[in-house]
Amino acid sequence: MEEIVVGIDVGTTKICTLVGRVEDDKSIRILGAGVEPSDGIRKGIVVDLAAASRAIKRSVEKAESTSSLEITTAFVSMAGGHVSSVNSRGSVGAPGGVIETSHLIHALEQAQAIAIPHDREIIHVIQRGASVDGQSGIKNPVGMHGYKLEVETHIVTAASAAIENLRQCVNSAGVDVQQFVLNPLASAEVTLTEEERQMGAAVCDIGGGTTDLAVYVDGDVWHTMALAVGGNHVTQDVAQGLRLSPAQAEDVKKQQGSALEDSINPEEYFLMRPFGEDKDVRINRQDLAHIIEARVEEMFELILQEIKRSGYDGLLPAGIVLTGGTSELLGIVRVASRVLDMPVRVGQPENLKGLVDKLNSPAYATSFGLLQWAISMHGHQAIMPRGKRRKPRAEGGADLSAIKDWMKRLLP
Repeated sequence: MEEIVVGIDVGTTKICTLVGRVEDDKSIRILGAGVEPSDGIRKGIVVDLAAASRAIKRSVEKAESTSSLEITTAFVSMAGGHVSSVNSRGSVGAPGGVIETSHLIHALEQAQAIAIPHDREIIHVIQRGASVDGQSGIKNPVGMHGYKLEVETHIVTAASAAIENLRQCVNSAGVDVQQFVLNPLASAEVTLTEEERQMGAAVCDIGGGTTDLAVYVDGDVWHTMALAVGGNHVTQDVAQGLRLSPAQAEDVKKQQGSALEDSINPEEYFLMRPFGEDKDVRINRQDLAHIIEARVEEMFELILQEIKRSGYDGLLPAGIVLTGGTSELLGIVRVASRVLDMPVRVGQPENLKGLVDKLNSPAYATSFGLLQWAISMHGHQAIMPRGKRRKPRAEGGADLSAIKDWMKRLLP
């Protein structure tokens, strides 16, 4: 039986629904795609239920049409300034002297039992590492001899209202949410190499309304964050600085823009008709780059502040991988490297098959990452978070059958 996976990337500027088939070599062949302009979503949060629902429905219908398949469930991206994270530990005794699957489950449940405000919900509980009788650095403790298991987890939470509003929009398109996945975690699935994860690197997903960051150290997620700034802020600055409409400013940013003022010839001009003018006027490209560079610098300064605040700024020798539509901006890598003082590259999905002609871009890293997240069964996420679900689940928030299946794949 063919394994079909579906991801819906709900962004501030676009909605992208992808339908993929898992091949024998675990690669993904894209069978259907539906890309629609986003509506009713601002900075990653639903602000107009009806408009957002219609946009998602159009995207889903287009993916169904191109794939000739009915979409009933999907992995859905999550972003926005309402997302936050915390690290937590859980421990449990093993009286028999051997760590069993049930011990790992209970330790993860204990780590999840943290005090969070009533208006927030856990969307990810990711196992970072484990120690057995004080011996740390253990990836899979099941089957090891010991009497005390302690696990470290990274817990991502989001505003309950934001989650439910997004869930309602997806449900209105006739699709159940299989799981919400944080943008940079999905992007990392297809852009970070295993060597980068081990050495220490970060994925920075710069979308239209938000910038989302995930820090990987020793192969695991150590920190996640979201900033309510993105490419739309650059567009707004261009619109205000050059007296253009938002649509004009977006086109100018993509076609003429650069994040490096010094790289532009001061004699280069282009024609555009600003507000209040009855004919096209000449606009200097260097003036445009000056506006863009100022905002991009500010964005990376905010990212640097967050990395320093997390305490992991000295643990990223592999640097930062940029994804998202804004990462395609000319000169952005050099500005990022200058501000962050670390290696920077743009990451995009590779080894893609099927209907991918127009999707081979950093703007679609999250979309493809959702599919990769689905087929890998998020191997270092051994417990499902507590949250409102449509399907029955085990007590304590754990999907025990899913956990047992996951553990079976790990055990020899």
